[in-house]
Amino acid sequence: MRPKTLLALAIPLASAVLFVRLGLWQLDRHQEVAALNEGLLTRMAESPRPLGTLASDTTGARWMPVTVTGRFRYDLEQVQAGRPNGGSPGVHLITPLEIDGQDTLLIVTRGWVYSADAATADLDRWREADTVTLSGYLVPLTPDGPPPPSDQALPIRLMHRAALEARVGRPVAPVQLVMTSDSAARIDSVPRRLAAPVLDHGPHRSYAAQWFAFAIIAVVGGAVLFRRSVVADRLAG
Repeated sequence: MRPKTLLALAIPLASAVLFVRLGLWQLDRHQEVAALNEGLLTRMAESPRPLGTLASDTTGARWMPVTVTGRFRYDLEQVQAGRPNGGSPGVHLITPLEIDGQDTLLIVTRGWVYSADAATADLDRWREADTVTLSGYLVPLTPDGPPPPSDQALPIRLMHRAALEARVGRPVAPVQLVMTSDSAARIDSVPRRLAAPVLDHGPHRSYAAQWFAFAIIAVVGGAVLFRRSVVADRLAG
């Protein structure tokens, strides 16, 4: 049997082995994501706990339900532009919360309000109480990123700690709190609270199916090529 004939079988089989390995890796990734999501959902279902002092390591803080008492600093409030909701243009209201005895501000995403240009809002209209006890879930803030516009009147588009600290002139906690208390959707004076995050396991299963399909194609195609090579060898002999 000529080397060319052997290659006609070896290359497709080697490719099939590689494709199967890639498919199995995608299934492993699916299991990892599913386990992570299950942990996050379990955490979200817990009763809110007092916020306490925020540690610098926020690895385990994602989606942790908490309750906290403080004073909203409406004078430092920011608008995050380009936040559509149900197909309607709008913005998120980003209000720092000052906690007694702490210089670090806790950034609170109070919710969504309609904005025709998806960049501006009448902030006075959407003010709530000053001193509040609120609940919500934590989301880690990215440490840095593109600088915010130097004009304080312009909205923030990408939220990260460096941009927020530049805007408010104070240290900012490494997590933000997405407010959920008083979550009834209203349009008079309370921003519409954001819905709980929706989790999915990603496209790993479909990717795995594609790799397995490629493996089958490689095996079938290799068998056809090998048969043709064997027949050609016989005719040539």
